[in-house]
Amino acid sequence: MNIYIGTSGYYFHDWKGPFYPETLPNREMLLFYCQYFDTLELNVTHYRLPSIRTMEGIVSKTPPEFNFWIKAHQDITHNRGKNPDVYGQFRECIRPAGESGKLRGVLAQFPFSFKATRENASYLLNVRRQFEDLDLAVEFRHNSWIKPEVFDFLKNNNIIYCIPDEPDLPGLVPPDPHVTSEIAYVRFHGRNKRDWWGEGGDRYNYEYSEDELKEWLEKINGLGTAARVIYLLFNNCHLGQAVRNALTMQQLLLSQISGEGE
Repeated sequence: MNIYIGTSGYYFHDWKGPFYPETLPNREMLLFYCQYFDTLELNVTHYRLPSIRTMEGIVSKTPPEFNFWIKAHQDITHNRGKNPDVYGQFRECIRPAGESGKLRGVLAQFPFSFKATRENASYLLNVRRQFEDLDLAVEFRHNSWIKPEVFDFLKNNNIIYCIPDEPDLPGLVPPDPHVTSEIAYVRFHGRNKRDWWGEGGDRYNYEYSEDELKEWLEKINGLGTAARVIYLLFNNCHLGQAVRNALTMQQLLLSQISGEGE
């Protein structure tokens, strides 16, 4: 299986100590990250669109074989229709990653309020048209989308279903390994039930145990029978937890491969 593991973002000051050396200059964070991972979900683009110069700098710090998934701006997924120019602005922003050959696709993560309706399905088709030349992964937060006809809809329109691992709470999406493309995409958000809907807490403040990650090994094997490539991205970024869990997942998969080869 072709499996790529990384984190959702890399530029976190609270990773200094847990992952980055305390004295590491901020401008060298990505260089350090690339010593351990070959994939990055760049999520700053969800909140603001960096300048072309900034994006060129980010891309230039990564090796030739590096993979970027870039998260769609919130005006595409959350503030739908309020900024008609956002697609052109977003496409221009990510152009350096595309020209480098390192852009693997766009992730569109929709909010809990985006439920399965005809109107929202039509909107999703429009997003697909806007990125028709790119791989598009879609993450739903509301479980109204989890039904066979939706997965058929995604397959028919070449949309990657993003599998979330998140708390077991009413209305949220279960971590069932559906595959709608030759690419499988999993996002690990953590299982912080207490702070998921709360105010003031960090919903992504959660560190998976090794046993919880081992639960995924069989699912990953199953994904490998249906998909050509698997991406595993950790979004539980509080205090470097995503890095620790991503590194543990690397070791678990390597151990599994070594065990199979004995």
